[in-house]
Formats: sequence, C-alpha cells, structure tokens
Amino acid sequence: MKINWVHFPLHPQTPPEGQSIAELFAGRDVDLAAMYTRMKALMDEEGLPYGQRTHTYNSRLAQELGKWADTQTGGEAAHDALYKAYFVEGQNIGDIDVLLEIADAVGLPVEAAGTVLRERTFKAAVDEDWQKSRQYGITGVPTYVAGGYGVTGAQPYATLVKFVQHVANETAS
Repeated sequence: MKINWVHFPLHPQTPPEGQSIAELFAGRDVDLAAMYTRMKALMDEEGLPYGQRTHTYNSRLAQELGKWADTQTGGEAAHDALYKAYFVEGQNIGDIDVLLEIADAVGLPVEAAGTVLRERTFKAAVDEDWQKSRQYGITGVPTYVAGGYGVTGAQPYATLVKFVQHVANETAS
C-alpha cells in the first residue's frame, strides 16, 4: 500500500506570527485543558511525544516544504521533524528560518529548500492538495482516506488497524 500525504488548509488565516490557542478557540466553548489531556493520553498510548502548545502557526510553508521533501531522497523524515517541531516543541513552522533548520536537521539540501520556500515552487502542488481535501470533504487532521472510506482525528492504533483491514477486505471482494 502506497501512502501519499495530502495537505489540508487547517486555519489558513493564521497570521505569520501565529495565534494563541486560547484566541483560536475563543467563544467556542472548548475546554482546552480537557482537549490537551485527551490528546496527550492518546499520544502517550502510542508512544508519541506531544507537548502542550500555547500557540498555533500557519502551516502553509511547512506543507510546501513537506511536498518538496517527498521528492527528495530521505525526504520522508521531514514530516516527522515538522510534527516534532510543531506539536512537541511549539515552534513556528511558518517561519522560513525554522523550516530551513528542520530541512538541515533531516539532511535535506538547505539551499534548495530555501529556494523552494522563497520562490514558492511547490505552491501549486499544495493548492491541488487543498482542493483534493475539499473534494473529499475533509474537515480536520489527521484524516486517513483509502478505498472510498475515511477516518478523521487522532485515533488509537487499533482503530487504524480495523480501518485498513476493512478497506483491504472491501477491495479484495
């Protein structure tokens, strides 16, 4: 089974300097402490690191970097590094300097990464991803889509296994 990353416009209106999580959810009757506790428990159960972020950042440039990284040998490591930078360390993944540090840390050519980010050479590819995610009706991340089925949100590993098994059984028949 081949896995393709399709990027999604989660909070595309977020300013370059970011926005506090409290501001993002203001007026929406969201218990931020409970939301964090739920996510932290899910991540701990799967052995994944997860920090308590205070801000959200615009991920558009990170998506363009990730799309480009997928075309580079060893580039898949960029996705894990972007996850860690954002969800564990709370870094601004909309900042070009932060993205170049991430590219360098995973062994991607920094000069080429800088060109991709400054010239926006993968903008159209991410635009296509955003359009595809709208066509699929995706409303949140992560969303897993296969065989015409989808699962949205952070899910326990067992749920994802059942999802993949269901899709495999459906496509085999």
